[in-house]
Amino acid sequence: MSTPTTDAAKPQAAPARGAKPQPPPAIVPDTTSAQRQALAQKYGLRPLNVRPPLGEYIRELARRRSFIRVMATSTAYARNQRNYLGQLWAILNPVLNATMYVLVFGLLLGINRGLENTIAFIVIGTFMFRFFEASVSGGSKSISGKTSLLRSLHFPRAVLPISSVLSQLATLLPAIVVMCGIALISGFVPDNEMIHVTWWWLLIPAALAMMWVFNTGVAFIMARLVASTPDLDNIVSFVMRLLMFGSGVIFPVSHYVDNLRFGPVATEIVADILTYQPVAVYLYLMRSVVTNESTMPPDNGLMWACGGAWALLFFVVGFIVFWRGEEKYGRD
Repeated sequence: MSTPTTDAAKPQAAPARGAKPQPPPAIVPDTTSAQRQALAQKYGLRPLNVRPPLGEYIRELARRRSFIRVMATSTAYARNQRNYLGQLWAILNPVLNATMYVLVFGLLLGINRGLENTIAFIVIGTFMFRFFEASVSGGSKSISGKTSLLRSLHFPRAVLPISSVLSQLATLLPAIVVMCGIALISGFVPDNEMIHVTWWWLLIPAALAMMWVFNTGVAFIMARLVASTPDLDNIVSFVMRLLMFGSGVIFPVSHYVDNLRFGPVATEIVADILTYQPVAVYLYLMRSVVTNESTMPPDNGLMWACGGAWALLFFVVGFIVFWRGEEKYGRD
């Protein structure tokens, strides 16, 4: 390959005294555009921010699975590294939130709505919803604000939202053990039924895996939306707050339906929407297998089918939506 030729390599006479300094001549390559493209193709070089075909994109993403795993674990570890208590905050944060909701809604307001174990209901809802909320927040910030990284390195941009949700999952895993422990201890509190470890607990990983896949799909969508419209990031927290109350995190969804003043048909439609929307489904699945309450049997096949369908739908749609905007990330 020949080197660019310029007049800068030739000896130049010293400028006359008082003369205005002149810039060096431009470097002009002696290869054509077609030749440069042929060289890039020969050595496997490609321009940045070009959307590859979907199949090739998935294969590139699969080849970087080790990088995704390392990036997720390092992000989860670095999240609380500067705090005195370090990684203990990954457990303390959901515990403190759950304690606050239990004190306010479970003890002070006495909202049980026919629950057999109010404490376990609130604790499980708080832990699992925090996983969803953190995944959505991390996904919305996974592309926005990383312009330098996106412009300097070539990699599938889907690595960022996937690793963001995976880091939240790594943080949640030790907290799940604490959540189950609190649920077991809550049975010793008056007016709360005892909770026992049953064979249904073996389905905890399945319920958690479906919610993880669903969260990743939502993170794909949020990453695309916030990357194109950064103002949306300012309303995510308000939407999450509304969704928390609409998903039965603190008290059952029936609490809302019972207070509706609609007709019987409209009330039934609203009740079905609140019951079978994705977040409410995953909260139901986790609560049913942990508490095994008679009011929410863990063998509810319809809920498990809905959980799998929501996870698959959001992941596929979210991935395609994110992939279609691949060439735009980092350009704005």
